[in-house]
Amino acid sequence: MVSSTVYGIEPLLDTIYGTLDGLGYKVWMSHKGSVPVHPRRSNFFNCIQAVRDCDLFLGIITGRYGSGRSPGVLSITHREVQEAMARNKLRWFLAHRDVVTARQILRQFKKISGGWKKSFTLAENPVLDDIRVIDMYEAAVRQDVPLDRRTGNWVQPFLQPSEALQFLEEQFGDIERIKGLLQEDLP
Repeated sequence: MVSSTVYGIEPLLDTIYGTLDGLGYKVWMSHKGSVPVHPRRSNFFNCIQAVRDCDLFLGIITGRYGSGRSPGVLSITHREVQEAMARNKLRWFLAHRDVVTARQILRQFKKISGGWKKSFTLAENPVLDDIRVIDMYEAAVRQDVPLDRRTGNWVQPFLQPSEALQFLEEQFGDIERIKGLLQEDLP
């Protein structure tokens, strides 16, 4: 399953879909209409169910937060990331370099306990449309786990689509390796 926001990165998603499909994977991606949909359920339900049912999870984090952008409500993409993490899915993440850079600049506005300082607000801008993009990134890198105990926390930065595709080809190109990972019985 490919989890991401859609608007503004449609060409990248088309290429990612084509690359993974070309490597022999059945790709679930909402942008391509390939997520299994129960017509009597909400989009949120269908997307979370797809995370539960998928074998592999690819999260793409960009400066757009995605559907469900209202205070106190997590976006579909953010919920998908949380579900994949909670279920310890085999997962890979790509993060646009702007997100990685913004996190470095904005970390001064976070409390030691991890929440954003009340005095800090982020105006929507071309780099990040919601501060919770940083929260999603920090979930992917498992910021809440001491560094010496972190596993499953690789998040590959990319600036150009070609960098994202190179990562996909390197990670998913050997299907036998992926099958072996699926058969491992690790926590």
